[in-house]
Amino acid sequence: MDDGLNIYLAGEIHSDWRARFREALEKRGVSARFLGPQEQHARSDDIGELILGEQPDDRYRDLVGARVNTLRGRVHLRAADLVVACFTEKYRQWNTAADAGAALAAQVPLILVRPPEFIHALKEVDALADLTVDTLDQAADAVAYIVE
Repeated sequence: MDDGLNIYLAGEIHSDWRARFREALEKRGVSARFLGPQEQHARSDDIGELILGEQPDDRYRDLVGARVNTLRGRVHLRAADLVVACFTEKYRQWNTAADAGAALAAQVPLILVRPPEFIHALKEVDALADLTVDTLDQAADAVAYIVE
């Protein structure tokens, strides 16, 4: 199988989990194209007003930003062969759950990465995911197996 997978990396944008996952795949000899949310937090927050102009208050600023970011996410998700949704210990963002749900709705295979202490909190998402793992290394092993 060609190892040029398009992998959507769903999850918080505050930690280095994406870089660690990319490195784990590289160590396993897996090449991939990575898609996902805007990783520059300020750009993500500002994009709605940059495109649509100044909004009357924070509610509308957040709403137009979310709409542009959701558009980006939907386009990237549709191009993905696989979604890796990572819930980290420090940041438990709803965006990760929303992206995981969107992947499931679009029938894009989903690997859920979550620490063991989140087993109960994520049990419904866990039940729907194609594979649930505890670590990024386990997720990388699964991706390497897919392309071997």
